[in-house]
Amino acid sequence: MKFRELGDSGISVSEICLGSWLTYGVGVEADAARACLDRAFDEGINFIDTANIYGRGAAETFLGEALKSRPRDSYVMATKLFFPMTDTDKGLSRAQVLKQVDASLARLQTDYIDLYQCHRYDTETSIAETMDALSDVVRQGKVRAIGFSEWSPQNIEDALAVPDSVKFVSSQPQYSMLWRRPEAKVIPLCAANGISQIVWSPLAQGVLTGKYKPGAPVPEGSRATSDAMGGFIGRFLETPVLEAVARLQPLANEAGCTLAQFALAWVLREPNVAAAIVGASRPDQVSDNAKASGLVIDPALFARAEAIVGELTA
Repeated sequence: MKFRELGDSGISVSEICLGSWLTYGVGVEADAARACLDRAFDEGINFIDTANIYGRGAAETFLGEALKSRPRDSYVMATKLFFPMTDTDKGLSRAQVLKQVDASLARLQTDYIDLYQCHRYDTETSIAETMDALSDVVRQGKVRAIGFSEWSPQNIEDALAVPDSVKFVSSQPQYSMLWRRPEAKVIPLCAANGISQIVWSPLAQGVLTGKYKPGAPVPEGSRATSDAMGGFIGRFLETPVLEAVARLQPLANEAGCTLAQFALAWVLREPNVAAAIVGASRPDQVSDNAKASGLVIDPALFARAEAIVGELTA
């Protein structure tokens, strides 16, 4: 497992991050989730990403229980706030930052969170109020570093302009061969300001593993068949997308790796990406994804892959 620095924070994270969106505490049974977590540590993964909203606290609660016997300095824990936990508990106001960080600390059974992220931008709260509150929880020692997810370039610039505040070190956008929007503005802006990307859905909800075949029924037991985990995959299951993905398989074969590893290595080719967040319901998926770290793949193969998926938007 290779490691990269998270922005200019000095925090070293594994290139593969184990995520818990739609899985742990929600769509995956506890024993299977614990097995995936154990395998992640076996593979050298030290970075775990969650959020208070995942299962309305269930993912954090699972992780707190599963990790309590491990040395706290053996893993980097990232969580988030923004989405409604109750009818009144939502957003990024000062009151919510202070309340939700304490609630996450309690569920995670830890004294500090390594990376505390704004899950979305709060248009109803001033950026100065949010940044002041986040800076306070860092100065109090409850949080080591702060980040954001799916913010616009203007949102990012507004946050960087708040005086006397702790600076963001990470951005968490969706990014994959099938979703390249961050390349236009977010990645260049972040790279210029010491902010790394930790990207979600680098396998496009599993479509870039090649398991979904054009014209064939979705495999039983896959994310697409799960009520709890399949709600966001539909746009990637369109026939032209699946046909393009099928054309990527020979390139992965030529590179000597699985299609999932090829897709993850493509994401990690970007220097501003510190880690790719992967979900897993089985330990073998964790191991397969972990092997993408450090892969050296001919850039010409990536260029051919980009040409194939580029036809989808041509």
